[in-house]
Amino acid sequence: MKGIILAGGSGTRLYPATLAINKQLLPVYDKPMVYYPLSVLMLAGIRDILLISTREHLPFYRQLLGDGSAWGIKLDYIVQDKPIGLAHAFILGRDFVGGDRVALILGDNVFYGHGLSAELADAAERADGATVFAYYVSEPSQYGVLKFDDAERPIDIVEKPAQFLSNWAVTGLYFYDNAVLDMAAGLRPSARGELEITDVNRRYLELKKLHVIKLGRGYAWLDTGTHDALLEASEFVRSIQHRQGLLVGCPEEVAYIKRFITADELRGLAGKYNKTAYGQYLYRLIDDQARSLRLPVRPDS
Repeated sequence: MKGIILAGGSGTRLYPATLAINKQLLPVYDKPMVYYPLSVLMLAGIRDILLISTREHLPFYRQLLGDGSAWGIKLDYIVQDKPIGLAHAFILGRDFVGGDRVALILGDNVFYGHGLSAELADAAERADGATVFAYYVSEPSQYGVLKFDDAERPIDIVEKPAQFLSNWAVTGLYFYDNAVLDMAAGLRPSARGELEITDVNRRYLELKKLHVIKLGRGYAWLDTGTHDALLEASEFVRSIQHRQGLLVGCPEEVAYIKRFITADELRGLAGKYNKTAYGQYLYRLIDDQARSLRLPVRPDS
């Protein structure tokens, strides 16, 4: 499976903070925003990832992320000159995806929860159809919303419904089989001039190939598109990290636990951050693993 991070757009809702920088390069507490969706794709076992952004901001992403080899993954980049809808990602990324399945995640989404890795693995392993993740929200009119029958099967999906359907919103994380490429190519722009991802999902629903995973209690889904939402996401990450002593959205940690990189490679990455708390956390990961295996730890630990 291939992965796509959609990190384009103009970020007008975050003006003036985004007048000179792409939204997904802003920090969510102690890490660039893009680290969080990148970590999710890596947690799903995806190692071949395409990042889509604007022409002026792609050089910053290349500088930040490189080719991905430091994390044991492969990163490619492509320009989106104009944001014309989420489904446009599959048109831009068609050659990248080739004959494979693909996962799309929005660059401003943060996911967290015990058991998330298992849910991601299930979605990534599904060979046929589409998988979306639904989250219970208090104001569903702001999202694409799912309606279910009495047997909890999805029966409708509507973008920003004027009338109440349910409280289950579709999050910015989608897994598809290869048929999504032709579906996206055949879309017509909506009334607001965009290629809607909801239209893609509705097509899978019509084919009875739309699988829905509900993220219930114990999960968090945060959209960082406004100043308040960005602050709330930062406060959430800070709270979790301070209470548990575990980082949220750390690509180095995911790469290590998924065995994309070795302990020596992680130690090299930790050295890049010198005496920062981030670097010390990475060193601690190595030491904790060594202790669990009853191996010698670093002399200075």
